[in-house]
Amino acid sequence: MMQGWVGFGAVRAMVLAVALTGSGPFVQGGAQAQVSLIPIESQTQADARDRLQAFLQVTGFDVALDSIALAARDAPMMLGMQAEDFGADWSRMAEEVFAPNVMRGMALDILEKTLSDEVLHHAAEFYGSDLGQQLVAVENASHMVEDDEAKLDEGAGLLDRADQGRRSVLERLVTAIDSNSVGLIAVREVQVRFLMAASAAGILVGGFDEATLRALLAEQDGELRETLKANALRNAAFTYKDISSADLSVYVAALEDPKMQQLYELMNAIQFEVMANRFEVLAGRMANLHPGQAL
Repeated sequence: MMQGWVGFGAVRAMVLAVALTGSGPFVQGGAQAQVSLIPIESQTQADARDRLQAFLQVTGFDVALDSIALAARDAPMMLGMQAEDFGADWSRMAEEVFAPNVMRGMALDILEKTLSDEVLHHAAEFYGSDLGQQLVAVENASHMVEDDEAKLDEGAGLLDRADQGRRSVLERLVTAIDSNSVGLIAVREVQVRFLMAASAAGILVGGFDEATLRALLAEQDGELRETLKANALRNAAFTYKDISSADLSVYVAALEDPKMQQLYELMNAIQFEVMANRFEVLAGRMANLHPGQAL
């Protein structure tokens, strides 16, 4: 995938970066569900929950959450190890920690307290349209491609052959998806929380404090920022290769709307929190499968 972290040998800094900057932070999956327009406050708790589940489906956020599990396969490498080091129970344990119902449940809990009716209706209307369904279909297919390196390579080739108009709309799309440039911050937070949990669980022998860890990671922030930017553009080129530039321009305009920006800010935050939480839990569970690794 990408290069290793400073001070961690074979640990790869970009294992999480690709997951966090894939074909879109949450717009993956099918868009066939219909979202009720009855205000949340007018519904029972069960009805409101069902409504939010429909919203996850129509936006594809449910599939985006499920795809977080793909990053778990590389967790041992983030510690300088291999999955085999954790025995035959590794796959079963990872599947339990990253179970779709658990991750979706966490997202729903947050959405119940934070998502406004106005933003929900706005997003559901766009993603329920013909173009919206077409977009989420290709995004879903891209997000679930397991060979990230091959996807990036194909995306790079598509960019090389793209004319300036195509490249420009892709750049606008990438900017709209992460207008606040939180990708780098999110990657670092997931890394720190996972490594600190691994240290506390005894997986990393020798110990280190959080301030030292953050300082080590910060030394590569410039390089990571550029890699994230380049990979986001390559992923976009790959994902939307069958979408016309005209339709992408419509999509970009929709993403730049203030209500959609609110939604993306919220959904990005939820996805990053779910990922960080699951990796923290994973670190604790990994300690039961392996005695530890020297830092």
